[in-house]
Amino acid sequence: MNKDIQTLLDDWPCEPGQLCVRKITGQDGRKKIQLRIEMGILQMDVTGRPDGQSPHGYESLLHYYRAQARKAGSKDFALDTEICMALQMEALQYYHRRISFLEMGDYLNAKKDAERNLKLFDFVKEYAEDEEDRLAFEHYRPFVIGHRVRAEVLMHLERESYDLALSKIDSGIEELQSFFEEFDRHDLIEESEEIAFLQEWADEIRRDRPKSPSQDLHDQIREAVGHEDFERAAELRDQLLSLQGKTEI
Repeated sequence: MNKDIQTLLDDWPCEPGQLCVRKITGQDGRKKIQLRIEMGILQMDVTGRPDGQSPHGYESLLHYYRAQARKAGSKDFALDTEICMALQMEALQYYHRRISFLEMGDYLNAKKDAERNLKLFDFVKEYAEDEEDRLAFEHYRPFVIGHRVRAEVLMHLERESYDLALSKIDSGIEELQSFFEEFDRHDLIEESEEIAFLQEWADEIRRDRPKSPSQDLHDQIREAVGHEDFERAAELRDQLLSLQGKTEI
């Protein structure tokens, strides 16, 4: 059996600066995601742990160590550096799948994978023996929050729910600000790329979102009054009142 995968790589070139993702059906009949990287291809299950493994019979290492913490009791359980390293490697699997979901437009699953890693960060924050291990995970929290918010916003934009999208951005910015404040790093609020991106995105949504019928009529009334076309303004006002009456009903 030829184990050389060069033919597979040649058939699917890696394009610099572009995320190359595709969904396939595996030999086991299950849907899988493939992510082309510079020197190979990552293949991930769509559900469960991305590599398809069930460590210690659990869905993931996070599930396993959560169960151990419940059995031992919070006061008698701790995560040493070796375990934290294994959990970090597992989190990397979910990161690769998360960015693949985002690229494919599967925002619900991208959101789930982001939330999963945020729960992992919370777990390590609570049980890690070494403060450096806690900080190693916390370092990535703003990045993962940004991905979760991005997935949530894109889900709402697909439904043209602009107000809900903007609400998710606002709450995401507040969450990021609270994170930096928790570490007394107010200076990083101004430097945060995630916050800057979300603020710019919110401005773009407000600028480009379609106007509601009432907003459009309000704008037309102001324009008519500005041109001293009071007859036209009165007609538009009647249309607006009629529209508002229907909305109330």
